[in-house]
Amino acid sequence: MDKKEKIFKKLDELNIEYEVIDHPPVYTIEEMENLNLEKKGHIVKNLFLKNSNGKTHYLVVLKGDKKADLKSLRSQIQSSSLSFASEERLHQHLNLLKGAVTPLGIINDKNHCVNVVIDHDLKNQNIIGVHPNVNTSTVFISYNDMLKFINNCGNKILYVNI
Repeated sequence: MDKKEKIFKKLDELNIEYEVIDHPPVYTIEEMENLNLEKKGHIVKNLFLKNSNGKTHYLVVLKGDKKADLKSLRSQIQSSSLSFASEERLHQHLNLLKGAVTPLGIINDKNHCVNVVIDHDLKNQNIIGVHPNVNTSTVFISYNDMLKFINNCGNKILYVNI
């Protein structure tokens, strides 16, 4: 089963409604914006971070038009200094490649060691667009269904103001 099929199977198991749009590979939020998919839902930005000793990892989910202040984020989640995790760590913990970071990647975190950090402003978005573990498709689901998916995977969720 490939990465996308694994996501679709889990979404179906959880009775989560979704719409899929296939597109050329994208690696940045700017490339996503150029696809003009915003009419389907709000595209989110995802950051994979680690703390200073590399023992704690965070998957930060925020509105695509926002920039994360890592010092403010650090303070809100009571962490040591934060930095972007390497592609090796991304692959090790979430089995994802650069450009395909997504909250749905949490399905691959069998040890539940990645904390999911969600911007409060996403609560105001009815439908959001996320990758299904590959950067050649976007899945549109409700914000509440994204939470249902993450909760089903068993990872800790933290809420912040970005």
